[in-house]
Amino acid sequence: MGKTTGFLEYQRLQEAVEAPLTRVKHWKEFVQALDDKQAGVQAARCMDCGIPFCHNGCPVNNIIPDWNDLVYRQQWRQALDVLHSTNNFPEVTGRICPAPCEAACTLNIDRMPVGIKSIEHAIIDKGWENGWVVPQPPSQKTGKRVAVVGSGPAGLACAQQLARVGHQVTVFEKSDRIGGLMRYGIPDFKLDKHLLDRRIAQMEAEGVEFRPSTYIGRAEDAAAREPGLTVLSSADLDQQFDAIVLAGGAETPRMLDVPGSELDGVHPAMDFLRIQNKQVAGDRGKPAISAKDKHVIVIGGGDTGSDCVGTSNRQGAKSVTQFELMPRPPEQENTALVWPYWPAKLRTSSSHEEGCERDWAVSTVGLDGKDGQVRQLRAVRVQWQTDPETGRMSMAPVEGSEMTFPADLVLLAMGFVSPVRQVLDAFELQPDGRGNVAASTEDYQTGRAKVFAAGDMRRGQSLIVWAIREGRQCARSVDQFLMGSSTLPR
Repeated sequence: MGKTTGFLEYQRLQEAVEAPLTRVKHWKEFVQALDDKQAGVQAARCMDCGIPFCHNGCPVNNIIPDWNDLVYRQQWRQALDVLHSTNNFPEVTGRICPAPCEAACTLNIDRMPVGIKSIEHAIIDKGWENGWVVPQPPSQKTGKRVAVVGSGPAGLACAQQLARVGHQVTVFEKSDRIGGLMRYGIPDFKLDKHLLDRRIAQMEAEGVEFRPSTYIGRAEDAAAREPGLTVLSSADLDQQFDAIVLAGGAETPRMLDVPGSELDGVHPAMDFLRIQNKQVAGDRGKPAISAKDKHVIVIGGGDTGSDCVGTSNRQGAKSVTQFELMPRPPEQENTALVWPYWPAKLRTSSSHEEGCERDWAVSTVGLDGKDGQVRQLRAVRVQWQTDPETGRMSMAPVEGSEMTFPADLVLLAMGFVSPVRQVLDAFELQPDGRGNVAASTEDYQTGRAKVFAAGDMRRGQSLIVWAIREGRQCARSVDQFLMGSSTLPR
């Protein structure tokens, strides 16, 4: 694959990015895709390693060595076909996936993996630029109708696969625009929303019907969310459709249970990000949550927390501090011990580079306010220990380590615990032990006839690439349920 000696001749090349002090002044993407020559050289580094661990490291099982070889030979159209054969939305994963494929790359033993994500980015952007990404409507219709609840990556991947084999698919979304987490959860500087718009247009040309501002469930639950929503019950869907796919994601945030958490200025991270994304999309009016001229504390060290950091800096925060409860990970992983698996190591995102104080093993013990508004965060350092018998970790506060921080805005980015329970109740579904919809990866069927579940709603909070995988596999199961067999890939 690639050039036989390429991995010896060429170094890993990172995509060019705009300088931090410049990019924080706007909301546009700032990463520049590799040009044809750069991508070809990077693809030349792909080894003929015998066992493509990258292929197994990728949740959608992208056929990475094949499209690396095609890019090396500058056969871009064929590379796009191979890329699309396993991934419906490579323009998304090529930008925001953390690239577990690169962690599994054989060259990562020396911590210099092939720039797989950057090559994927280059392939799909070139495909759109050259007009190679076109609708693929079915040659014939089956007469079967499928409802997909949720328009995130799992729902859209499932809908596109089902539409391409001839089913009439309708996607329901409670928000006013289609895209789920990709639309309102990920900042525009990481994922420009025109990428979603053109993919949605492709799906519409393939026969998918989109119905935004539509809540599936009970009218009283919809009224509690926001006014003006069209409400359909589970019985309505049951009557109108031959199969139903629940792909609404894991939207219940993990909250902070400490004194003062009820103060104004304490918000779930996704509320903060959603409001800003709507502002960029053209919603008028002053944002209800803003970091401008405020001391911002972000609690949680994952991707969502990083997005809060980047958003706060662009809004003009006075200071941004991010806390993580777990210990600080090592600067470099022990590749001999963990490769080809995803390693625990210190990761610094582009948002961190734009300005942020970070600290680890810090636990919030309380929030203090004035006139109902948060003004200060109290925290303590914690010591983590591992039980030698059970392997479980536990923490204890470090005596004398109490700290205080100015805090005008506290953003809770501690993850998501489960789907919204009202959805399960509306369909009379029993949750699994973690509060998710109970369904297996064998057929994705729930305990209710003709109702399927995929994505974070089924597996819990995870990566977009896992959601795409589940949506595709669920589509095959739905097609098999409706037709007795399926030609869709698993």
